[in-house]
Parts: sequence; structure tokens; C-alpha cells
Amino acid sequence: MLGAHFLRDGAIAGVAASLLIIGLLFLRRPWVARLAQVALVAATIVWAFTLYDLVQMRATLGLPYTRMAIILGSVSAMAMLSTFLFQTRLLRDVYRLE
Repeated sequence: MLGAHFLRDGAIAGVAASLLIIGLLFLRRPWVARLAQVALVAATIVWAFTLYDLVQMRATLGLPYTRMAIILGSVSAMAMLSTFLFQTRLLRDVYRLE
């Protein structure tokens, strides 16, 4: 989803980075898991700033923003919660994390 967000903004480097990280997940190395976690935290921050900016813009224009805030808040929360998936026994074993 973050790649699509970057594509919408025309940030091709962000799209490429998103795709690269997805591709790297096929390598079962500890550093890949940590890189993915860092990317997910960064994605959480990007979604949170996007949420803030859009709510501010829509509130200023007098447009409804509650539904959009719930959706983007959920996306941000899911990105953050996804970082903890690498702490499960299954992914610790797959990526040989200690």
C-alpha cells in the first residue's frame, strides 16, 4: 500500500524501495527482517503524517474527514502492528532471529 501511496505522489524512488523490500523478504536473513521492521516503522510515520495533513486540509475546507481519518488511522496502526510479526516464533525461525 505504501508503494501505491508513493506512486500517487510521483515518488518513484519510494515505489522502488517498497518493491525492493518486498523482494528482499524472500531472502531468509536476519538483516532482512530488521530492514523490514524499520521500513514498517517508517511507513507508520508516513501514514500518520499523511493522516494529519489530510485532516487539517479537509477541516480547513469544511469537508468531512472522519471516515478518512478512521481508514488512514487503521492503515497506520496495521503498519505498526506488522512490525511485531517478526517477533513471532514462526518468523524468528524463518529469518533466524535470536
